Amino acid sequence: MNAYLDIVLRSVAVYAFMIVAIRLFGKKELSQLNSTDVILILLISNSVQNAMVGPDTSLLGGIAAATVLFSINFILKKLMSRSKWFRSLLQEKPQLLIHEGKLDFRQLSRLDITHDELKEAMREHGVEHFTDVKLAMLEPDGNISIISGDKNLRQTHFKRRRNRKNLTMG
Repeated sequence: MNAYLDIVLRSVAVYAFMIVAIRLFGKKELSQLNSTDVILILLISNSVQNAMVGPDTSLLGGIAAATVLFSINFILKKLMSRSKWFRSLLQEKPQLLIHEGKLDFRQLSRLDITHDELKEAMREHGVEHFTDVKLAMLEPDGNISIISGDKNLRQTHFKRRRNRKNLTMG
């Protein structure tokens, strides 16, 4: 088999594996990067490099693998923008946390969102009480969106982080 065709096939296989792995382990995990997550990403990229390029460690081999990855990513984004079915296959859906002041405890537990995290997100949105929350959603990118019933409150956004010490506000 042609060495570059081999790189293309290997790169496609690794990309497909990574899509499935991210879908299984949760896309929101990648939006909540802490130092261990960065290390994991670096180690994964190093471990799959050889799987993509095989014995060809040349400049052209690396460029071929990178070109395949960029191309696949471009094609997937186009397919996701044009096909609702395809988008639902690859993207997480927003998850309801609070509706009309009522917390969904089962969902909060399943998503491992603590009371303190939820209260902090509410404070970031200028909301003091759960009863003032019209709608709270965990977005696919890890943000907690909160809509209050008060039209005078400024709506901001809260980036959920697993490590509370590394919490950043945006």
